[in-house]
Amino acid sequence: MSSLYQQIQAGKLWDFHGGVHPPTRKAQTAQKPIAVMPLPDRLYITLRQHIGVAGNVLVSVGQRVLKGQALTSADNSMAVPVHAPTSGTILAIGEHTSAHPSALPENTITLMPDGLEEWREQYPLSLATSDSSSLLERIQQSGIAGMGGAGFPAHLKAGLTQPVDYLIINAVECEPYISADDALIQEGAITIVKGIDILCKLLSPKAVLIGIEDDKPVASNALKAACSQREHYYVRDIPTKYPSGGEKQLIQLLTNKEVPAGRRPIDIGIVMLNVGTAFAIAQAVLDDHPLLSRVVTVTGETLSQPQNVLALIGTPVSDLLSFCGYQQQHQYKVIMGGPMMGFTLPDLAVPITKTTNCILAPSQHELPPAAKEQDCIRCSACADVCPASLLPQQLLWYSKAKDPAKLDEYNLFDCIECGACAYVCPSEIPLVQYYRVAKAEIREQQRESVKAEQAKARFEARNARLEREKQQRMARNQRLAQAREQAQQSGGNNNAVADALARIKAKQNEQSAVPADREQLLAEREAKKQQARAYQAEKAQSKTHIASEPAPLEQHDASQQNPAADEPANAKSAAVAAAIARAKARKAAQTQAEQQDKVAEAEQTKQPEATEPATAQATTDPRKAAIAAAIARAKAKKQADSENP
Repeated sequence: MSSLYQQIQAGKLWDFHGGVHPPTRKAQTAQKPIAVMPLPDRLYITLRQHIGVAGNVLVSVGQRVLKGQALTSADNSMAVPVHAPTSGTILAIGEHTSAHPSALPENTITLMPDGLEEWREQYPLSLATSDSSSLLERIQQSGIAGMGGAGFPAHLKAGLTQPVDYLIINAVECEPYISADDALIQEGAITIVKGIDILCKLLSPKAVLIGIEDDKPVASNALKAACSQREHYYVRDIPTKYPSGGEKQLIQLLTNKEVPAGRRPIDIGIVMLNVGTAFAIAQAVLDDHPLLSRVVTVTGETLSQPQNVLALIGTPVSDLLSFCGYQQQHQYKVIMGGPMMGFTLPDLAVPITKTTNCILAPSQHELPPAAKEQDCIRCSACADVCPASLLPQQLLWYSKAKDPAKLDEYNLFDCIECGACAYVCPSEIPLVQYYRVAKAEIREQQRESVKAEQAKARFEARNARLEREKQQRMARNQRLAQAREQAQQSGGNNNAVADALARIKAKQNEQSAVPADREQLLAEREAKKQQARAYQAEKAQSKTHIASEPAPLEQHDASQQNPAADEPANAKSAAVAAAIARAKARKAAQTQAEQQDKVAEAEQTKQPEATEPATAQATTDPRKAAIAAAIARAKAKKQADSENP
């Protein structure tokens, strides 16, 4: 039995489950050359046109930019920049209606073309002399994302490090009306093959498989002619069936390998890119031509000139329709994408993005409005045509019930939203719409769950940090306490903390000792003052006593000579002596009081605390003087009485 690779070399093809055969309706555009439309008045360049994050804006309002100049920077692996499709002036940077079923506004750069088409400097690379890192950087900086699906950044697929068995180039346009890739292959097959050469240098696959539907003979022959000089490049014509252009379906068609649920093609050694992506990679590397435009199929019965148009990224849909002769009807409907997977535009000002491949403007007869939804009759037609082998009926029930566990059990996210189930449903149930809503709700729940887990992790990390700091402080305090105890036991002064505590304690003792010493000093001073005052009082008293003694002696002598005549004189002399004693005592007391006042004033200036005892003492000294005077009078009277019995 031959190996899988041998079967592939022999041109064997396989099949996938389900699928439908809607009318193709491509003849009116497939055989026409690609038209180039004139510059529009305004270009609306959305900052994020791929799966991932938007880059940082590099320009400002009023700035003039050149064609090919980067408008945003790619500072993240999941970011690719956008570029100026032509030279002109930046009019605004703000929100604008997005090319999305929700029509929610997104950050957009508004560019007014100046008609000069002035290019920035260009630096082409040589495939023979460039290494892989240079090629990958050029692909990313050129803003290339997948142009046939959801817009996955091309440099991430081209930079995979896992072994690659097969590189598959998807040239299948299975959806009705769309013929953009068919026209691109017819006019640019050689450039597409050059892009495949670059991818082969980066990925080193065993073989290259190019899948194209058998209803595109001109494009198929062009690819075969361009690949004739390459070994292991195989162009395979596959049967026309929808959705044979799906990633997993085309892999199964060409290799008979199935991608497991929740896995990626690289997990089974396969990488897939679109022919438009390969064309853009060749232009970026060999010509330094960023992704500025793409081929868009503009078709429908309301157009007088349906055709494939090379449109600049950011061109409003209204300009494309006007270029192709749009005749608006009363109840018009314009669809971005094909009739199976596209969505109705809420506004014709929506711009063309890197992933836009078709603008469909059908008439009411051509694409009538959807009929009223009815109850499911359980005919199982949806399960028969599902290319992912799912159970659309069960997914519908659990989508309405909002049961994420059951939806996950029935592999909701394996649904490629091809619309085959809704196409065959006799009850006109828009199954894909229910699935999209359910997916959006589950993604939102997952984001909220991730945010909650992150918040919980931050909270636990904070608590752990606080507890760790607490333990560190406790350990540090214990070490310091042990060091103090050791220093006290050893009697040494090496411990700085112990020394500091000792100094603080000594200072406190000094401060507490100062008041006691001061009181003692004041007490000693007061004692000395009391002694001085007592001495002065005794001295004044002795002087008074001496002054009063001579008078009685003279009187005694006089009385002995003339006792009878001297009695009145003695009494008078005693009275005079007593008066003199009183005057001297009063003068001495006054003099002493003045001295005490001076001493008290001096002490008050030096020691305010001692003023009260000195004042009290000064008030008591005159009394002592009066007592001394009274004593002197008493002695004089007694002596007079003794002399005159």
